[in-house]
Amino acid sequence: NGTIPSGNITTASLAAAATGKVLQIINANTGTQVTSNSATYADTGLTAAITPSATSSKILVLVQQSVGKYSGDTKGNIRVYRGSTEIGDTDSSATNIVGTGFSYSYQDSPSSTSSVTYKTQFNNNDAAGTIAVQYSSSQSYMTLMEIAG
Repeated sequence: NGTIPSGNITTASLAAAATGKVLQIINANTGTQVTSNSATYADTGLTAAITPSATSSKILVLVQQSVGKYSGDTKGNIRVYRGSTEIGDTDSSATNIVGTGFSYSYQDSPSSTSSVTYKTQFNNNDAAGTIAVQYSSSQSYMTLMEIAG
C-alpha cells in the first residue's frame, strides 16, 4: 500500500550495526635517520597517538619502517609498543630486517577512552656494524585506525 511500517530500533541494535565501522584515522611519519650499533632497544622516532571514542573500540596499527645497514654483518629488530607494553616484534633469532624494512599490522584492544600512544623501537641484534631506521632519510609510516567494537 506504499506505507512504511513503524518499528522499534533499540539502542543495542544501533550499537551492533555500527560494529566494524572506521571511526577515525591518525597518520604519522618521520624521515629523521636514527642509527644504532647496540643491542639495547631505542626509539626510532616513529610515534602516533589516538584517543578512542569508546572502551570497546579496536585500534588497527599499521607500520612501515625503513631500515638500512651502514657496515658489518648484523641483524636488526623492530618492536611496536602501546605505551610501555610491547604488542609486536620481529623474530630476533631468524629475521634480518636490515635492507628489507619492516611491515607490521595488528588489531589492538586498548580498552580506554584516554589518549593511547604507539611507537616503534629498534636495536642492532648482533651489536656489530651499524644499522639505521629512516635510512638515508627515507620515510617511515604509522597509521592508527579506530574501529567500532
